[in-house]
Amino acid sequence: MLELRNVTKIFNPGTINAKVALDDLSLTLNDGDFVTVIGGNGAGKSTMLNAIAGVFRIDSGSILIDGEDITGLPEYRRAAFLGRVFQDPMMGTAPTMELEENLALALRRGKHRGFGWGISRKERELYREELKKLELGLETRLHSKVGLLSGGQRQAVTLLMASLKKPKLLLLDEHTAALDPKTAAKVLELSDKIVNETHITTLMITHNMRDAIAHGNRLIMMNAGHIVLDISGEEKKSLTISDLLEKFNASSGNAEADDKLVLG
Repeated sequence: MLELRNVTKIFNPGTINAKVALDDLSLTLNDGDFVTVIGGNGAGKSTMLNAIAGVFRIDSGSILIDGEDITGLPEYRRAAFLGRVFQDPMMGTAPTMELEENLALALRRGKHRGFGWGISRKERELYREELKKLELGLETRLHSKVGLLSGGQRQAVTLLMASLKKPKLLLLDEHTAALDPKTAAKVLELSDKIVNETHITTLMITHNMRDAIAHGNRLIMMNAGHIVLDISGEEKKSLTISDLLEKFNASSGNAEADDKLVLG
């Protein structure tokens, strides 16, 4: 479902501040994979997601979604088949619009939009049913402004919006990092539920080793723009934090890992 072929991205090339963020990176995700991505600061995790989403152009290599080369497509063209949830709960929704209006925008992603009645009764029932699955009581608040919701509620709504019209690929960019531990656990639980029910191919960046081990069917570790570890199947199921920390330190050459990688 996703192929990165020899992708390279250099920021500030030809200057003293040149930074190789992705270095001849190759990665393949099969249909239905739920892959967690871990690595220290500057490893290239977010750069990889931004390259897939089309936030910037890569310097060399190619990116394919479901066999189609999208390397040259701008960000707005990729939005038709990508869903994304950001670290900041404020980024994925329109705060001054009602909850049902946000969901309507998500449902119409990639479609031609003309004049006509806004939201039908059938649509409204769909939104209620989908919101009910979140178990946050939002199905009774369709006319509430999204900006009035809590951070956790907004992130749950963003997750629903990103997956409402099943995308080919779901990108979760440290989507629980800004939440308190209890709320983060709830959003991760919802993420698992949505991915398992819809079988959306998913790439989830996290700074937390516990979360990287506990979620998904495959784990990759990045360092200096490379993939230095790729674990799946029974090996991932038996993986411990100590094992992962040892592998991280060995691959990065650091005596100590970032606290964010270890602490819940």
